[in-house]
Amino acid sequence: MGGLIWSLGLSPSAMADETGQSPLAKHTEESGASLDTTQQAMALPYLALSLSVDPKSKSIAGIARYTIRSDRQLTHVEFDLDPRFEVSAIELNDIALAPDLWGNDNGLLTIKLPHVLDAGDTAKVSIAYSGKPRIAPKAPWDGGFVWSETQDGSPWIATAVQTNGCDLFWPCIDHPTKRVEWLDFAVSVPAPLVVAANGTLQQVTEKDGWNTYRWQAHWPQSYGVSLQIGPYKLAEKTYRSRFGNSFPIKFWYLPGHKKGAEKLLGQMHDFLDFFEKTVGPYPFSDEKAGLAETPHLGMEHQTINAYGNGFRLAPEGYDWLMHHEFSHEWFANQLTDRTVADMWLHEGYGTYMQPLYLRWSKGETAYRAALWDSRKKIISRVPLAPKSAISSAYYNDEEAGWGGDIYYKGAWILHSLREYIGDEAFFAGTTKLVYGTSDPKPGQFRWQLADTEDFQHVMEEVTGLDLSWFVDAYFRHAALPELISEQDGQILRLRWKSGAKQPFILPVEVQIGNRIEQVTMTGGKGRIDLGSPDAHYIIDPNTKILRFDPDIAAWQKQEGAERARTGPESD
Repeated sequence: MGGLIWSLGLSPSAMADETGQSPLAKHTEESGASLDTTQQAMALPYLALSLSVDPKSKSIAGIARYTIRSDRQLTHVEFDLDPRFEVSAIELNDIALAPDLWGNDNGLLTIKLPHVLDAGDTAKVSIAYSGKPRIAPKAPWDGGFVWSETQDGSPWIATAVQTNGCDLFWPCIDHPTKRVEWLDFAVSVPAPLVVAANGTLQQVTEKDGWNTYRWQAHWPQSYGVSLQIGPYKLAEKTYRSRFGNSFPIKFWYLPGHKKGAEKLLGQMHDFLDFFEKTVGPYPFSDEKAGLAETPHLGMEHQTINAYGNGFRLAPEGYDWLMHHEFSHEWFANQLTDRTVADMWLHEGYGTYMQPLYLRWSKGETAYRAALWDSRKKIISRVPLAPKSAISSAYYNDEEAGWGGDIYYKGAWILHSLREYIGDEAFFAGTTKLVYGTSDPKPGQFRWQLADTEDFQHVMEEVTGLDLSWFVDAYFRHAALPELISEQDGQILRLRWKSGAKQPFILPVEVQIGNRIEQVTMTGGKGRIDLGSPDAHYIIDPNTKILRFDPDIAAWQKQEGAERARTGPESD
């Protein structure tokens, strides 16, 4: 059944909401679904979004003032917005529209235009709305608002909307290709609460017991637009980049957590050094590198990463959660997947950065130990990047396992590719993919859209190799390539078995005694002379290749049976 989930659109949120809320409308539930011709034709050069957030009633009231530009003739415009909000007024070019000119059908807010908008024309659209936003059933994986309190009872609020999208709390076009170029974001909260949000803080004003924080962001990624509200304190330091520029690292932390915040700022400095050396310049140095404590685990909000790991360190001595979320400034916010099916570009790359960081900071053993730990988590029941469209709700389908594979299988595929083409080509290709140029300079690049085919093309460009067989086997088919070995006397024959049409030709290393030799797999087959029928040999002794492992498969089956017998409480 798991292989059919994406075509059927089934998801946990289609069932009764465990928080007691009404279920999401079908259109709202989907994030990144295919755009219709109207939304395709709408460019979003500017948005002034004003929100009032009331912790007592757990409600919000907002006005979204858009400047839109039409790429073709339009008779109406469309925005995505959760229909649990009441739309009270809509204006076009500062003139109120009659209520019969708009309607929200299952999450798609359609506004009829009194006059045709021709190609190249701009218009101002203002949408006033209010209501109680969806409470996240399981933030950050199943999203919405998180209404919490600090230990002293102060309101502590956050948004996390990746799987369902920006329309959970503001009118938007919920698709990765439709960013707002400039966002002015004004958020009002009861004093003395603080609002940490995207971009740069322009102004703070107080009136009638309410604080209004005015933020401005350039090209924010739609699900990366977020609110973090609480009685925050601010810790900050300046990072001086290897690229010659400087920018602030800022951490909005809860009272009593100053020591942990200052320690994490130090790690952030180290993380930045790693990412800038490994991938390229920090993409948002004209704004900030930011993070804020949240009442959920974490999320990669652009320039204001949500952090809820409680300053816990991994055994290797670093904050793994912060490292992972911060990696998404490069792999999600700078490089954005073109479709949901390409989400591995966010999570696979983000996950692979952690063993690479350990390699950079501690050496090869730490790198391979971290990789091997993640290898046991790969399920591989469904294709990682199918060519057909899939639902964002597929992320939470435990039967399919895709929501985990985009992390761990994605990382292992990248590991296998790096081992095959070498560090120089792999990192050159990664940089080109992330920035759209091989020589990025701060302030001289813009955000990039990419899919799995773009990844293939870039890596082929830097290597001069045809990698279609590699992409087909690893991304388009569910089952991992399996290496069949047969010994005939002192001859060891190897054969790749793959569901792909083309032969899988990844070379294989074989250790014989103390020496390692590489076997060329022409047509998916190869052989090596062991020197003796009794020679001891190890295939792929340094685990350079992601392949089917019968021992791991047996262990996973054993673990699954144990969970079925005892229930999840025993985990």
